[in-house]
Amino acid sequence: EDVDIPSRRVLITGATGLLGRAVFKEFNENNWNAVGCGYRRAQPKFEQINLLDSIAVHDIIHDFQPHVIVHCAAERRPDVVESQPDAASQLNVAASGNLAKEAAGVGAFLIYISTDYVFDGTSPPYKETDVPNPLNLYGKTKLEGEKAVLENNEDAAVLRIPVLYGEVERLEESAVTVMFDKVQFSNKSANMDHWQQRFPTNVKDVATVCRQLAEKRMLDPSVKGTFHWSGNEQMTKYEMACAIADAFNLPSSHLRPITDCPVVGALRPRNAQLDCSKLEMLGIGQRTPFRAGIKESLWPFLVDKRWRQTVFH
Repeated sequence: EDVDIPSRRVLITGATGLLGRAVFKEFNENNWNAVGCGYRRAQPKFEQINLLDSIAVHDIIHDFQPHVIVHCAAERRPDVVESQPDAASQLNVAASGNLAKEAAGVGAFLIYISTDYVFDGTSPPYKETDVPNPLNLYGKTKLEGEKAVLENNEDAAVLRIPVLYGEVERLEESAVTVMFDKVQFSNKSANMDHWQQRFPTNVKDVATVCRQLAEKRMLDPSVKGTFHWSGNEQMTKYEMACAIADAFNLPSSHLRPITDCPVVGALRPRNAQLDCSKLEMLGIGQRTPFRAGIKESLWPFLVDKRWRQTVFH
């Protein structure tokens, strides 16, 4: 019997991470032959590749011959980048440039995942043509990564996205879901940042955008360069925490809004809102309402299981 093997091949780096898992699933469920690679958590589901090993990277790309590569792997924790600048630069810049070169070698369309932190947050919303000015080392390494990608592969795409959330394996996997315990344990008050304006974005939506961009590119070689995607609900961490409490019928009176600029850790842009009209004009995009998305992501981590039964049965 003829088995329909998808002829379109996609390679996903960082496939074990929060975004990478969603991207792998999205392509896999939409008739692409998807191969994911990871490092520490790769096996048995994904290929284990150290992206700093240029021979291993060359070999997997030449063996698999992908049409598309979605490069999700990165050191994305700003405070870790500050404390380990060399390792972060190796992964975010050097490995990205090398991947772009290898992609060009086999004619693969590379989508490099970047960040809203390339902007300083002083004059939002930001278009793709606006001049970046990162405030922290994380933003700087991702911007250098963008340049390394486009210098090594002029047909590549850069996709800048903001803070992500989605189906997490651990609450700490996302800066949004990590707040859940503070929301749930209402017996002690919790200080929440109410200064930085964020646009929480569901990884499923970003994954859909990556697939749509890839499919558009298969039909039109002019699809390349820099793009922005983001959720469109503006919220501080305090407002996200209140929305989470509301979604699960939990109290929020113990949450305290802190309106001062944070003094510890890497500097953050006040409001790096991304203008997404370029992708929207191409007919690309998907947005999950925050309350629906966060409920779906967090209900497995509910401490009070009685609530789960009332909602889902």
